[in-house]
Amino acid sequence: MSDGRAEAAEATALAKATLRTTIVARRNAMDGATRARYSSTITAKLLALPAYRAADVVAAYAAFGSEFDTSQFLSTALAAGKQLVLPRINRALRALELRQVIDLNGDLIAGVWEIPEPAPRCTIVEPKAVDFMLVPGVAFSPSGARLGYGGGFYDRLLASLDSRTVRIAAAFQLQLVAQLPEAPHDRRVSAVVTEH
Repeated sequence: MSDGRAEAAEATALAKATLRTTIVARRNAMDGATRARYSSTITAKLLALPAYRAADVVAAYAAFGSEFDTSQFLSTALAAGKQLVLPRINRALRALELRQVIDLNGDLIAGVWEIPEPAPRCTIVEPKAVDFMLVPGVAFSPSGARLGYGGGFYDRLLASLDSRTVRIAAAFQLQLVAQLPEAPHDRRVSAVVTEH
């Protein structure tokens, strides 16, 4: 890598780290009642999306910390008869595997960083089978740029999806920024759904 490109990559990484810290602090400052109310509003909007309604295989994630609470979305997807798949970290490959979840209480265990993930016994589902993916992140731009937690796990997973897969982010309005620093490997989402 040339010096110019190395400096640009370093500047992008620093800008991302700074923004990540700022947005997470903002999100953490939201009180629980507001977070629950906004999460309920966002869930209703997600469930009304034609792309979700038409999907047979839905990929999502179990929220942790101050993220948008996905629990209502997950339980509704299962009740609607969707094939629900959630990510599990494969440490050896430094990658996310999608595994089918049938029972939210019985199939999820505490994974890396205590994030709930499918147990090893859950069936692996190929990313190309996914029709609709709910994508987590720290910050998003209106054009679909995404800032994750810094490990690149979701960028690699998003790159492995079929081109027809609809990628939707659910986030609080305070997570939207006018523009985000992006690196060549960063992957965008199709749309961002907020409480507004």
